[in-house]
Amino acid sequence: MTRLTETPLEATLAHPMPTNPILRQLRKLARSDEHVARALARVGPPPPRSRPPGFPALFRTIVGQQVSAKAAMAMWRRIEEAVVPLAPERVATMSAAELRALGLSRQKVRYALGLADDLVSGRIDLARVHQLPDDEAVDELVKIKGIGRWSAEVYLLFALGRPDVFPSGDLALQTAFQRLKGLRRRPEPHRLLKLVEPWRPYRGAGAHFLWHFYAAPPMD
Repeated sequence: MTRLTETPLEATLAHPMPTNPILRQLRKLARSDEHVARALARVGPPPPRSRPPGFPALFRTIVGQQVSAKAAMAMWRRIEEAVVPLAPERVATMSAAELRALGLSRQKVRYALGLADDLVSGRIDLARVHQLPDDEAVDELVKIKGIGRWSAEVYLLFALGRPDVFPSGDLALQTAFQRLKGLRRRPEPHRLLKLVEPWRPYRGAGAHFLWHFYAAPPMD
């Protein structure tokens, strides 16, 4: 008997994707995880999400904390227009009032000035951090006031393109994985890390996809 339709897994693997590292890694995940394959066939691959490494990427992470994506984008555009060059040396010369005028809260002003001072003084050497293994790089980045583990892991993913970083403390990733796998409960961070262990060494690609999947309408 001739089969007239492909399964989601077969459809995903049969049609080539663009030669983006994350997409290549997702194809490999789809070969070993049918839930990923079925969801990938339905919602498609995630759009590219990358940032140049360095001070602006870390500063932008601080700006985006505890605000909506829309508010963070608006604030960041104001910062890009007003702070030229967008470098730690420039920010270190700014007053708290100047940064507040750009929309930063008092706490974020302290974080931004602290980040700039850490880099200008050499207390944090990003060139060295970029050469460290994932866990060691995170340990160094969280020494910066205002950069927690989630922010550090997001920096490694988006700015450094690390392939196996998975921010398990991210609520959207927890919710998306629950939906993807049909779990009764949203997994806590430590459990989620165990559940995505089979995705090694491409957990980063899995994270990119789960964020994309989270934004898509629920599957029937």
